[in-house]
Amino acid sequence: MRESAAERHDRLLGLVRERGSARVSDLAGLLGVSPVTVRRDVEELAGRGLLDRVHGSVSWPRERGGPAAAPAGGSGGVVLGMLAPSATYYFAEVVRGAHEAAARAGARLVLRISDYRPEEDQARTEGLLAAGAEGLLVAPGWRRPGDPAAYGDWIASLPVPTVLLERRPPAGSALDGIDRVCSDHRHGVLLAVRHLRELGHGAPLLMARDDSPTALAVRSGYAQALGVLGLRAPREVIDSVPAEVSPDRFEAAVQALRAAVASGAATAALVHNDVDAIQVAQRLAELGVRVPRDLALVAYDDEVAALADTPLTAVAPPKREVGRQAAGLLLERLGQARGGDGPEPRRHLALLPQLRVRASCGAAAV
Repeated sequence: MRESAAERHDRLLGLVRERGSARVSDLAGLLGVSPVTVRRDVEELAGRGLLDRVHGSVSWPRERGGPAAAPAGGSGGVVLGMLAPSATYYFAEVVRGAHEAAARAGARLVLRISDYRPEEDQARTEGLLAAGAEGLLVAPGWRRPGDPAAYGDWIASLPVPTVLLERRPPAGSALDGIDRVCSDHRHGVLLAVRHLRELGHGAPLLMARDDSPTALAVRSGYAQALGVLGLRAPREVIDSVPAEVSPDRFEAAVQALRAAVASGAATAALVHNDVDAIQVAQRLAELGVRVPRDLALVAYDDEVAALADTPLTAVAPPKREVGRQAAGLLLERLGQARGGDGPEPRRHLALLPQLRVRASCGAAAV
């Protein structure tokens, strides 16, 4: 399968973090891509504050921790380990929030990336423990419904306080009994569907991926939202894939959406995620379907939705606050352990997304 830009970004970040700094030309050889591609990637990552760039080289920002960085709390500071499936797109903000909370507490955050390979999560987490992590923030690289059962049992037996991030394990499982902090994606979908209904639309069509816990939660939340609002889906969910991974399947998804609009079956759509939504809107325009005149469009994630030609209304999960709250909860658990106090009840924190209204749904921005 062709490597996505997000996966390449994570490999690039991993190489720079390991080395502290690297020349762009060297990174091109290590990644197996052209220097032009690396320069474009570096420009994007530097713009998001994930890398520092100087005269043909890049370095890991000192404030984010790494080989060239001193621990935020000095040599005696608490060390928090964080396992994330990615350091770009959605999880960049989660990582940033966790780092901010750790830094405020004088703690050091050490990050490892799984590249959405759940079979490698345990080994990477053991590496965090070997690096001195006294507590763990864990966002497993699960992608499919069966992944928690296949690659999750080990988390419940970790020897240090652990908080799950943006992951909801099956009810009744061993992982269901540990601390977690998540975005309430079902609530986010309900906000979008209710907003479109209030604008006079029937049930929106859902176009969504199925390759991440967020995508699966959006799908589940869509069915729940329709039930709560007494609506019926205009047709089955349209399966989406990244255009760069499978152009043919992406085109088929867009054509299915176009056909639904042309037949009058749907006047609104919710698309997960932002990148797909922007590409969908671009392709629909080429096919004569204009947003929002012919189709009200809402994106899910709000990473880059505001940058579309027609700024996209989007559901915005509280990603940075998830990181902050999770790190804060972990630090609290570590404080309790050191103080010898008895254990408090475990917590499942569900933070509510917001709906950011822009031009793509045909309503006035708020």
